[in-house]
Amino acid sequence: MDWFIIIASMVKMLAVIAIVMGLATLLTWVERKQSAVMQDRLGANRADIFGLRIIGLFQPFADAIKMITKEDFVPPFANRFLHTLAPILAFAPVLFVFTVIPLGPPLEIAGRTVTGQIANINIGLLFIFAFGGLAVFGSVLAGWGSNNKYALIAGIRASSQMISYEVCLGLSLVGAIMIYGTLDMTEMVIGQSGHWFGWLPRWGLFMQPLAALLFLPAAIAENKRIPFDLPECESEILGYFVEYSGLRAGMFMFAEFVEIIFVAALFTVVFLGGWLVPWLAWDGFHFPWGGMWYLPIWIVKMLEFAAMFIKIAFMIYFMILIRWTLPRFRYDQLMRLGWKYLLPLAMLNLVVTGVVLVLLR
Repeated sequence: MDWFIIIASMVKMLAVIAIVMGLATLLTWVERKQSAVMQDRLGANRADIFGLRIIGLFQPFADAIKMITKEDFVPPFANRFLHTLAPILAFAPVLFVFTVIPLGPPLEIAGRTVTGQIANINIGLLFIFAFGGLAVFGSVLAGWGSNNKYALIAGIRASSQMISYEVCLGLSLVGAIMIYGTLDMTEMVIGQSGHWFGWLPRWGLFMQPLAALLFLPAAIAENKRIPFDLPECESEILGYFVEYSGLRAGMFMFAEFVEIIFVAALFTVVFLGGWLVPWLAWDGFHFPWGGMWYLPIWIVKMLEFAAMFIKIAFMIYFMILIRWTLPRFRYDQLMRLGWKYLLPLAMLNLVVTGVVLVLLR
């Protein structure tokens, strides 16, 4: 039994859970505060500890206390088993797919190479497709198990929306698979190393620009965020978790923020070069104009970890910006966008990518 691998896996597992859960908790404050800044108001700033507010940073703790102390009510007419299972199916798959997302570069520890992901498997992207699609069952079972006709309608809407945009989401990533020639997430990042013309990074954003543009709306629709939040918005319908309260309702809401982090991390790995920093090599910066800046290896690794999290933070900011900027679609507009526009464009991208690869090879 290789205890080094076991200990390294346990440390990475705890680190990923701490990072994801901590960042998702912080996002409950970020979304409120960013919307307040955009709307010229103060936002959440009342929660305090001994009079200390720190621009409302204690608000997530107040929300957690409220969720814990609220009554966990199960309607007498609901299916208790399905009612309990639905929030678990909505939350667990989203957290599980982080096992194959590399959150940093490989490290050399005690003569062994430790990757930046919990499970370094060569079918990482296929793993994400398989387990990421399970979240739709949480929405469907929430509507069905509640035995509420409004919740059921919302659950059906959520399932049709998520299945529809899952097709475009998958096809947009197939083009990247064709370019990199691998399903391994770490190898995808390595495949984006190097520069064109000596200065332009070979990131997926520049190799597959149409796929990147298609991925974002499809991912936001999968997450059921504005402008695609019809299954849960108040003005359209009551929502598939209308019969939930307490921690079970909190799991649905918290899963949404975890999905934001996942979408940002996946986009960073596939299209933004992951932990790669322009012009940064293992020994320091090699600038296009010929200059060099030598750095110790530990500083290089710290810069790569920082680059990964800065890119993820930027994508999170961008998605929250969309959340508070765009108006909501009608349901017919939502389905038309997915099937009549995004899907044909995704298929066109595959054809063009295939033709270019054949011509180049």
